[in-house]
Amino acid sequence: MSLPKTITSSLSRSAARLQSSIASRASPRFLCNSSVLRAKDPKMSSGPPKHEMQYFPNMTAAMPSESAEFRRVLWTGLYSQVVLMTVPVGGDIGDEVHTVDQALTFTSGVGKATINGKDQDVKAGDLMVVPAGTQHQFINTGPTPLILYTIYSPAEHDPRTVHQTKEEGDEEEENGKDKAPDWSRKSQAENEKAGLVNTSGKY
Repeated sequence: MSLPKTITSSLSRSAARLQSSIASRASPRFLCNSSVLRAKDPKMSSGPPKHEMQYFPNMTAAMPSESAEFRRVLWTGLYSQVVLMTVPVGGDIGDEVHTVDQALTFTSGVGKATINGKDQDVKAGDLMVVPAGTQHQFINTGPTPLILYTIYSPAEHDPRTVHQTKEEGDEEEENGKDKAPDWSRKSQAENEKAGLVNTSGKY
């Protein structure tokens, strides 16, 4: 026995609305607004690093290609910081100037780098160095996400930072919520005096 068309049509519309509601709640935008997940990874330490190995496999292959976050800090040390970035199709990092050195290794996609007014096409496998105090911008010019990992020296971001989108990152920066910790900006002499670094390797 078949249902009247008016009932089946109503059921179809209700199912569509439910599917849309579920999809919206699972979207990055919804997750981004969660007070638990927004901007900081609670599993990451905000203090100085331990004296132990940090291993990130497949950094030029599978692991970065599976990332969908605009920015995620992977590790923060006393003198440097490793950050994974995914620039969406048509997106960019933002025209900016840092007070720290930055080295970017591209693992997937193609783009255009502008460093102090000079343009350079970039692709997977390329390395770009941006000295402190130098204007820079990176634009995704390809049909797939532009993925890279960058090393700041010293750190530029909070050790727990996770930004789902560029807009979220810009908002945190404007509000002073994504700053490198004071301990990551100490001198070698200060760290040695505090016992954070010594040539014996014993702590």
